Amino acid sequence: MSMKMGWRWYGEGNDPITLSDIKQIPGVEEIVWALHSKMPGEIWEEAEIKEVVDQIHAAGFDATVVESVNVHDDIKIGLPTRDKYIENYKQCIRNLSKFGVKTICYNFMPIFDWTRTDLFHPVGDGSTALFYQKDLIQDDYKGMANYILEFTEKYNMTFPGWEPERMAKLDELFKAYAPVTKEKLWDNLKYFLEAIMPTCRECDIKMAIHQDDPPWDIFGLPRLLVDAESIDRFLTMVDDPYNCLTLCSGSMNANPNNNVAAIVRKHCDRIPFAHVRNIHHFENGDFSEAAHRDCCGETGIIEILRAYHDCGFDGCIRPDHGRQLWEEGPGNCRPGYGKYDRALGVQYMLGVWDLLDRLDEEKSK
Repeated sequence: MSMKMGWRWYGEGNDPITLSDIKQIPGVEEIVWALHSKMPGEIWEEAEIKEVVDQIHAAGFDATVVESVNVHDDIKIGLPTRDKYIENYKQCIRNLSKFGVKTICYNFMPIFDWTRTDLFHPVGDGSTALFYQKDLIQDDYKGMANYILEFTEKYNMTFPGWEPERMAKLDELFKAYAPVTKEKLWDNLKYFLEAIMPTCRECDIKMAIHQDDPPWDIFGLPRLLVDAESIDRFLTMVDDPYNCLTLCSGSMNANPNNNVAAIVRKHCDRIPFAHVRNIHHFENGDFSEAAHRDCCGETGIIEILRAYHDCGFDGCIRPDHGRQLWEEGPGNCRPGYGKYDRALGVQYMLGVWDLLDRLDEEKSK
């Protein structure tokens, strides 16, 4: 088997990009999907899963990777009710396994799934990109949250991890998370994983955790998956081949001290799913998403792809956040998930991969 190129799709009626659009991008084999109408803790019913998987298969794609089955806050906080939601999660795993799903991406970030201060920041060439302005992320979480929620309400576009129903209870959530220290969050993650691993083995589904975005504490909330050391801790804490990573080059490289290629080489056998995106850093600590081309950021895209290739990676890679190009903008484009820059990213990554294949062939002659 060889690497499969994937594409994240938000579903019919929820994504301006259609499956027929994606079909025209050479090399895309896998649609990375989810039931975006489901709240954390709800069971994904078989009929709902079948409807989406049938659409994907009818378009000629595989549907083995789900992103994401979100984890209920009670599990992260460690409340007595967590066992009920863990049972619901197990049922989701069982139901997904009946339709060929092999990898579930998820995260364990408290309250906020990801954090940016500008969704359409001018890059300088006429395009826009997601942007993180460090000095705007201080103690007032409501300012940043209101910015995101006003956007979602204005354009009727919800984001995973930013469900309005949850965001309406921000004060309650922060109060509930107040006693959750970093070590307690580690304990709660371990409890969750140990509870679901037997179901994962039974169903042959790998749980692949996404790193924290950005990889540092924000608003006093602890973050766990932030560097090579924490990834080592995570994989040894529950040392099971079904306890895996969704390795995200952009999330990790928001901290420029993280060496993503080195993590790939160390843990490739525990990475069934990878996000590849590029980050451009500013001296004051701000960062912006950038084009996938290696020289457009400081993430080291070529070395990351070389590491996957050298390790014989046979999982799914997808282009992660891209810029918004040409006519894409608020109202007709999901921030970070436009059509054009991600399609360019697919071609760039496949071009690098093809060259690495050719070099290997020449070496073997």
